Amino acid sequence: MLSSLPSLNKQTLFELLSLRFDADDKKLSEIPNPALLHDANDAAKKIADAIRANKKITLVGDYDVDGVSSTAIMVDFFRQIPYPLEAIIPNRFRDGYGVSPTILERVDADLVITVDNGIAAHEAARICKERGIELIITDHHTPSENLPDALYIVDPKLESCEYPFKEICGAQVAWLLLALLKRHLSLNIDMKQFLDILAIAIIADIMPLIDINRTLVKEGLKLMMESERPSSIIIRDFLNKSRITSEDIAFMIAPRLNSAGRLEDASIALEFFTAKDTNTAYKQFELLGKLNDLRKETEKETTQNAIESVNEADKVIVVAGEGWHEGVVGIVAARLVDRFAQPAIVLSIKDGVAKGSARSIGDVNIYDLIKANEGYLSKFGGHKMAAGLGLKVEDIDAFREAINLSASKLSDEAFIPTEQLSGVLDTEEVDMELLNLLESFEPFGEANAKPSFLLKDAEVVGIKLMGADKSHSRIEIRQYPHQRKTIELIAFRTVFEMPESRTITCSYTVSKNEFNNRVTPQLLINKIY
Repeated sequence: MLSSLPSLNKQTLFELLSLRFDADDKKLSEIPNPALLHDANDAAKKIADAIRANKKITLVGDYDVDGVSSTAIMVDFFRQIPYPLEAIIPNRFRDGYGVSPTILERVDADLVITVDNGIAAHEAARICKERGIELIITDHHTPSENLPDALYIVDPKLESCEYPFKEICGAQVAWLLLALLKRHLSLNIDMKQFLDILAIAIIADIMPLIDINRTLVKEGLKLMMESERPSSIIIRDFLNKSRITSEDIAFMIAPRLNSAGRLEDASIALEFFTAKDTNTAYKQFELLGKLNDLRKETEKETTQNAIESVNEADKVIVVAGEGWHEGVVGIVAARLVDRFAQPAIVLSIKDGVAKGSARSIGDVNIYDLIKANEGYLSKFGGHKMAAGLGLKVEDIDAFREAINLSASKLSDEAFIPTEQLSGVLDTEEVDMELLNLLESFEPFGEANAKPSFLLKDAEVVGIKLMGADKSHSRIEIRQYPHQRKTIELIAFRTVFEMPESRTITCSYTVSKNEFNNRVTPQLLINKIY
């Protein structure tokens, strides 16, 4: 594959990227009518009736970025009505996932609304019915054949749903529902004001950045640069850039927001999003930063332990460890996927129960593989590329064998990473003009991957280790022997040592580096071959 890649310059790269889009970007006015979401209009009417009747409404979110963002948008909207809304985000360790029986023990409400969860909440729906609580589920995860017995279920993945674009996150479902609620209550609330939070949710939940998602993220990132929302002010001050990109959110902001739910309590991230002043938002952001540093340390240690447990003969990696931190198993699974180029399931064992996360690769639908072996599980949920699951410790080995048997029926091609190299780019083409060209095709992300280029047998001129713990490498290279000018590559989380051949073959992306008001291109290594 590496030898068959085309040689690229700016013009051919432009032509290549243009092929990804068969039409102009959608305008916000072209976003499909929210009423096309199954049950959404009836659900919005029910919420409006509850507000008019002064009923008690409780919202149940989720502890990841999408769940926190969904909750924050709902809280802000209800604040502007104004109407009291009790918002609960489950604690991963005490409550488990979503609207669980544990959560309902603390709920005293006439109406419960879920955001980014609930599509598998059968027990919670039963309890709500027994207690006379009306339940509206809003979710975007893949439903099973049997649905919870809720009053209304709003989920684009329902077979009965006619919403034309299915790949939306939980925050988008909540936002679309609120647009309908606004109509029913004849409110003068500008729904565009929430796009800064919405963009973060779409990026963090790895939604495909095409169609309406591309439009919403573009507009949301623009809004982030000018919004008076305290959390957006803090984000742009922290990033200190003339323009915020999807990568800034994916690598710098989303992990911080996620760290609260992973290690402590997601309410910290919710309080950041819903802060009424920059002082409060700043304090929460500082706390998120400290939790993120702790998350990195915990993740590093757990990843090392997990690597030692991997059976490389398996098609799907399944590893488990007593005392592994439940909050980082998802990231560790992603690290194993990167390292071994195989789907990975990482489980944390406590009191005879294993809970964990799965991450996939290529065209392997990890949700389908898990579902095919649900007989071993106490719970599971998710989508094609990521899932969560729980089972008894004594069933782990049997589950590992069973899921690998299922995976053995898939073609080898399904396991090939879908991110393709664009071609070989002459490093002399790397300049401000190239940065502007790439910028015109943003936002990059799922289904619109940032172009990745191959550097083959480049001469390594020098290596410097960076960072407080010297865990990152700055590699000075010369692409071709005749070149006088050298160029630098950055390899994060990699200690690169001079190879015997004094050459390097790797893939890389080109990013904008802003430092001291100076903008320069920066080459970031994806993979060293």
